[in-house]
Amino acid sequence: MTYASETTAPRQTGLLARLQGFRDTLQTVMQQRAVYARTVQELQALSNRELADLGIHRSEIPRIAAEAAFKG
Repeated sequence: MTYASETTAPRQTGLLARLQGFRDTLQTVMQQRAVYARTVQELQALSNRELADLGIHRSEIPRIAAEAAFKG
């Protein structure tokens, strides 16, 4: 007779799990901030004419960057 069994690692709890969760959250936040900064930098590098062609006013750049980084 053949037996098949599946083993899974026990779910981590306690301090180690909390530290890993914190690390994951921190990594996500850092990635979002990088997207925000890159988007702002790229949009600010455009001329007023190029922004107007895109239908963007210079004052909208922070909002657009925030949408790209934090709501994506």
